[in-house]
Amino acid sequence: MFFIEAKRILVVIFSSLLLAISLNFFLISANVYASGFTGAAQLTSSLFEDYLGFTISTGVLLLVFNIPVFILGWFKVGKGFTIYSIVSVIFATLFLELLPVISVSEDIILNAVVGGVIGGVGVGLSLKLGASTGGMDIVAMVLSRLQDKPIGTYFLLLNGLIIVMAGILYEPENALYTMLALYVTTAVIDTIHTRHEKVTAMIVTVKAEELQHAIHRKMVRGITIIPAKGAYSKEDKNMMYLVITRYELYDLETIIKEVDPNAFTNIVQTVGIFGFFRREGEVVNK
Repeated sequence: MFFIEAKRILVVIFSSLLLAISLNFFLISANVYASGFTGAAQLTSSLFEDYLGFTISTGVLLLVFNIPVFILGWFKVGKGFTIYSIVSVIFATLFLELLPVISVSEDIILNAVVGGVIGGVGVGLSLKLGASTGGMDIVAMVLSRLQDKPIGTYFLLLNGLIIVMAGILYEPENALYTMLALYVTTAVIDTIHTRHEKVTAMIVTVKAEELQHAIHRKMVRGITIIPAKGAYSKEDKNMMYLVITRYELYDLETIIKEVDPNAFTNIVQTVGIFGFFRREGEVVNK
């Protein structure tokens, strides 16, 4: 357990470093903006410097924007999830302050693509190990527990506002390059982890009862167990069918490895669901 938690913390710190490199070496100097709260902090910093005449760094603004979100996450999401977010944002702020803002290339397209790739790797690695990068991740987690609606809409609204403001306050091309950076970031996150808010897990196992109890100790999700048989081995098995959020994917993977390392698991995108999906304050019958 200690090794797993230490690994998570190290990955979160490394992800924060990647985010700082993405911003300070590629995006900031090109006036190309990242996604979510990071992009909002970056845009606000540019506005203060270019229109109001004083400088507040992106790192400091990122920390300030996340403070109310941390409070919300602490009470609505959980202490563990929020602690990873706090570590992520604190180290991102630290690295953003320590690393110089330089221009590695004069090519804006190159800056947008490379910055988007590096930022996407940072976010994807954190999500893959069940950690959070703060900001919109916590907001999405809270909203997913309060109501069963597409969280991607909220990401789209915030990123859309960043794109529009970039086009209005600076050159229209800045909006287009920001769209490119956001697309690249999302594509990289999809490759490493997933951007889908809900996924369906189908687990073929001979230890269905043990897995069911282990899963329900960690998360409150309905599970359907279907009798199955191996076509080659003719061995009687069960297929467990459940829908989870992307934030629970790492916990599910860890549970399966601990209870039945030989289980076969297929994770697929869930476009939409009809019927009951547990929300805040509701209880699933186990």
